[in-house]
Amino acid sequence: MKSLTAIGFEGSANKIGVGIVTLDGTILSNPRHTYITPPGHGFLPRETAHHHLQHLLPLVRSALEEAALIPDDIDCICYTRGPGMGAPLQICAFAVRVLSLLWKKPIVAVNHCVAHIEMGRAVTAADDPVVLYVSGGNTQVIAYSEGRYRIFGETIDIAVGNCLDRFARVLTLSNDPSPGYNIEQVNHLLSKSLI
Repeated sequence: MKSLTAIGFEGSANKIGVGIVTLDGTILSNPRHTYITPPGHGFLPRETAHHHLQHLLPLVRSALEEAALIPDDIDCICYTRGPGMGAPLQICAFAVRVLSLLWKKPIVAVNHCVAHIEMGRAVTAADDPVVLYVSGGNTQVIAYSEGRYRIFGETIDIAVGNCLDRFARVLTLSNDPSPGYNIEQVNHLLSKSLI
């Protein structure tokens, strides 16, 4: 029996990705592209959405080619419904609706936070984790309770991801591949020079 196959679109922030995965969690392809701003600058919703629009179709082609599939092989189309930046999310939502009509495939809306948790569960084989979820706009303690994921605590000021983004901008570090990674590299260089 053929395993069900989904194509998924993630564009909630400055990265856009189009992945193809089977029901058992096998990743067949996962091309993505990052909107890179000049060092010291953040990414704005309008410019980020324009970036996503520019790269979306090439990523769809690349994902299908890498997975050696055609649209007929896809069983459903998934997309990040939120949370995230509104304008970039709308680009993916619109593209998914068009492809759904063209390919005659059902759409599955996905919660960004839950998707991160479920990917972690798939990779670690954890049964019932309590998660410290740290993303661009969210820092939360989440666990599964009474049939759904529930937030048991969260930041009320600035999320850790946004804090790192802002700190990297102050240091005029690039967001390529990510601000947090570049902060770690600077920290590593500084700690070596102090030894």
